[in-house]
Amino acid sequence: MDHELHEKIKRFIDAMPSFPTTVSKVMEICDNPKTSPVDLKRVISLDPVLMAKVLKLINMAYYGANHRNTSLVQATILLGLNTVKNLALSTAAMGSIAKKNHEGSLDMNEFWRHSLGVGVAAKLLAKRRDIDRRQWEDYFSAGLLHDIGKIPLDAVFDKNYMNAIVEADKAQEPLFCAENRLFDTNHCQVGQMLAELWKLDRALLDAIACHHTYRAYNGEHKDIVFTVVAANNYVNFSGRGFSGDIQPDEIEQAVLNELKISKDVFVEMEAEFLIEIEKAMIFLKI
Repeated sequence: MDHELHEKIKRFIDAMPSFPTTVSKVMEICDNPKTSPVDLKRVISLDPVLMAKVLKLINMAYYGANHRNTSLVQATILLGLNTVKNLALSTAAMGSIAKKNHEGSLDMNEFWRHSLGVGVAAKLLAKRRDIDRRQWEDYFSAGLLHDIGKIPLDAVFDKNYMNAIVEADKAQEPLFCAENRLFDTNHCQVGQMLAELWKLDRALLDAIACHHTYRAYNGEHKDIVFTVVAANNYVNFSGRGFSGDIQPDEIEQAVLNELKISKDVFVEMEAEFLIEIEKAMIFLKI
């Protein structure tokens, strides 16, 4: 990457708000096997926004309109520590990005609809493949955040980012190919810079950095990387949201083989996908 461009992107990323102390503490506590729901409740109670989101999520998932749960401890028990951790992580990431307002080429509402769809699809693929339910939210977060590198690129290049979108469409290629050609970098590389700044788990970092270069990936998180690839393909071709890819990659048989699924799984999970998307809309209200 050109040094001047690298510095410009780095300055943009460095100027982004860091995660709130509460979020960092939530992630630390949830990674401790000795953590109890009461420990987590003490930290979440210090952050009214996060507390409201946890309670809203539990009420959407488990309670009807006439019954509301207001106990953080009970909510944590029902949701699970990993769900709460990834809710905090995703909310913080989206909040940090949302505060960097710019008039770029991407429609942010459509961008997040796409990202949310990939998160939900990745989680459902994990569920249908009998992945440990404690890991489902990691798949969701990886899908939700997979394209975050596009936002700094869109901001740095401003309206010129549209050139990459148009060029990719003309060449009938994925957007990251045009990014490489025009900018000598791509959203996966820039996304990795963000993931490192935020100290994300290695599995999330790899999904962000390698979802377009998965063929060469030989790390330990191949399952989550390939699941995000499959989920991204599904959402791109279903037309839910838009993150700049007019000509996305066709899903390869090698991806299906690695995940031990067929294309039929996407048809089978369609109804559940639509239901889960509605539940997950809480993530767009940041």
